[in-house]
Amino acid sequence: MKALILNSGTGSRMGEITKAHPKCMTELIDNETILSRQLKLLKAVGINKIVITTGPFHNEMIAYCNSLNLDLDITFVNNPDYAITNYIYSVYCAKDKLIDDDIIMMHGDLIFTEEILSSAISYDKSCMIISKTLPLPEKDFKAVIEDGHISKVGIEYFDNAYAAEPLYKIKQIDWLKWLAKMIEFCEQNNRKCYGENAFNEISDECLIYGLDIGNKLCMEVDNVEDLKNVRTKLKELKK
Repeated sequence: MKALILNSGTGSRMGEITKAHPKCMTELIDNETILSRQLKLLKAVGINKIVITTGPFHNEMIAYCNSLNLDLDITFVNNPDYAITNYIYSVYCAKDKLIDDDIIMMHGDLIFTEEILSSAISYDKSCMIISKTLPLPEKDFKAVIEDGHISKVGIEYFDNAYAAEPLYKIKQIDWLKWLAKMIEFCEQNNRKCYGENAFNEISDECLIYGLDIGNKLCMEVDNVEDLKNVRTKLKELKK
């Protein structure tokens, strides 16, 4: 199994914080950053091969990961058009590195626990983290469940939908279908949308199921308010 961490965004909603470093290098608690936490959790569950897509601060991110001394096999792939594309194009840039294994895919600003990551890995089908407990977010991902599996993922869906987070475990057979559709989108110059837009067109053949985590910690850090919130949650977990 191989992990894909999407870190090509500018993190503009974080204000001054992301003018000096990428969002993923934002400190959480106890000198731990979003990225170092993700890498340590991946190592803890036995995933050593990791592809990280980058945008701004490409060299800084490489130097930072090297400084962690985690003995991981990390490949860095830069999206040169990060300012005018979405993560679908970052996946396109890394496509040749993503064809030989099952994939754990996550956004680079996602905070979660080892328990959630282990549950996703051990799930017997391709899955996406959802919550049937939490209220539907207005501006974040929702997953529509139809016929037992996810039929649509996006911010615009509310009917038959649940709160969803961009943490996936995707079996190779499903991933290759989704990857092929993302490649098709990009080669047709449709590079500003989410990768989920491509998935939505083939969800009847690329079968991804919802893994319900209830109210356990799994959230993106989109802005400074989210950062304050997740720091509080992590301190509570530590206690």
